[in-house]
Amino acid sequence: MSALTLADARTVIAAAEARADEIGQPMNIAVVDGGGNLIAHVRQDGAWIGSIDISVSKAWTSRAFDIQTKDLGENSQPTQQFFGIHTTNGGKVAIFAGGVPLLRDGVVVGGLGVSGGSGEQDQTVAEAGAAAL
Repeated sequence: MSALTLADARTVIAAAEARADEIGQPMNIAVVDGGGNLIAHVRQDGAWIGSIDISVSKAWTSRAFDIQTKDLGENSQPTQQFFGIHTTNGGKVAIFAGGVPLLRDGVVVGGLGVSGGSGEQDQTVAEAGAAAL
């Protein structure tokens, strides 16, 4: 398994930024490595400052559980198997769309988190970023 590099993170972020520009929604975009540590973050001009930490949390969550945060969110609603998971890990677990694991040769090597728009917007930008790796 090869580690996620800063160059990889920049590639992912550039693709995510391009998608955010395309849909006209400024975003916060964060990339973490295989250990969940932040490699890079970009806050596009006009993106909400409140979404900085959210983007990092989404990236961390997607790597910590190797799952898209939107899928974790669906499984963390009342009566679902992961209800309450967002209260663990010091409240760092994000359970809404915009976090995706980053894969290389089918192995999770990091995570990408995007925040600043609707869940659908965050998700499409995250998917575009992840596809660039």
